[in-house]
Amino acid sequence: MWWGTTVEAPDPGGLARFYAELLGWHLGHEEPGTAVVAASPQGPFFVFQQADGYRAPVWPPADGDQRPMMHFDFQVGDLESAVADAVALGATVADVQPQDNVRVLFDPAGHPFCLCFDEA
Repeated sequence: MWWGTTVEAPDPGGLARFYAELLGWHLGHEEPGTAVVAASPQGPFFVFQQADGYRAPVWPPADGDQRPMMHFDFQVGDLESAVADAVALGATVADVQPQDNVRVLFDPAGHPFCLCFDEA
């Protein structure tokens, strides 16, 4: 069973609060160096851990730079509104956008994530 995903960050508590607000989840646990965001008491969970010497990934990937190792994809019903909400929380929109129905953004720590329009 998948329990959750751990993400390295220079400010785990700040990044946890960003994703909690973005997703409407709750901050389930926070201590120095670690913060956990949960969809429900049973999960799934995002764990944010302190990363000393953290370097934000570069997207699109570029030779010699820190490459993204993974990213989150979130389905949204209104792409423009979801992007505006994410930016208001501290995200930035990537300069390169490869698809009309997807927006690539960076969280406050520089991790890329995608908001994907769900036509359903």
